[in-house]
Amino acid sequence: MLHGKKILVVLPAFEAEKTLEKTFDAIPKDIVDDILLVDDCSSDQTIAVAEKLGIRAYGHIKNRGYGGNQKTCYTKGLETDADIVIMLHPDYQYEPRLIGAMAGMLATDVYDVVTASRILGNDALAGGMPLYKYIANRFLTAFQNLLIGAKLSEYHTGYRAFTREVLEKLPLNANSDDFIFDNQMLTQAVAQKFRMGEISCPTKYFPEASSINLKRSTIYGLGVLKTSIIFRLWHWGLISSELFSDAPEYRLKPEEKS
Repeated sequence: MLHGKKILVVLPAFEAEKTLEKTFDAIPKDIVDDILLVDDCSSDQTIAVAEKLGIRAYGHIKNRGYGGNQKTCYTKGLETDADIVIMLHPDYQYEPRLIGAMAGMLATDVYDVVTASRILGNDALAGGMPLYKYIANRFLTAFQNLLIGAKLSEYHTGYRAFTREVLEKLPLNANSDDFIFDNQMLTQAVAQKFRMGEISCPTKYFPEASSINLKRSTIYGLGVLKTSIIFRLWHWGLISSELFSDAPEYRLKPEEKS
């Protein structure tokens, strides 16, 4: 707990057997009230490792994709009494010890969304980010800042923190179940004028860390361009879009507590 706010860390996992314990050990337990892992039908022992560590775990019976995994993470998160939900990859690519700093930016009611940027501080290439991914990241971020009017250093980090209100209000069920979910979610947060902050975060690239290949990266990049263009057309009132709908059917539907 921090400033009276309960903090939940959600871990969207896929084949995380080798890195989960290291990630878990670095999470600051003195402020984190609960940890939830959602396993996306891994073929390894991710669930067994989670249970050994005492992590509350939920497993998909079939692979739902990275975005589908996050939908479950946030739906299950809203079923708890958490005030702040932090999404951390269990592959140890991002620094878990920054959870306290990210949570503090939300718990003090300064921001509604906080992302951990690999670009701030110039640590991305030093941490092993492939050059083509770095160049694509910078291009896509500049394009998106131009079209949606925000000024983030990057939209593509997998380390994010949200207040409960954000997760309750965003139309996350309208989003893709693929990797573009991340980008759609941040764009929706901009559309709803949530306050967004960033923190610098070192990153590590190594064989066990999750990373999408060139083909999937290209598909993701095209999705970013599409999402940005849809936002701009929607903002101008030229089109309607489920991505930016206020309709309640597009919001997450956690089970009501009995």
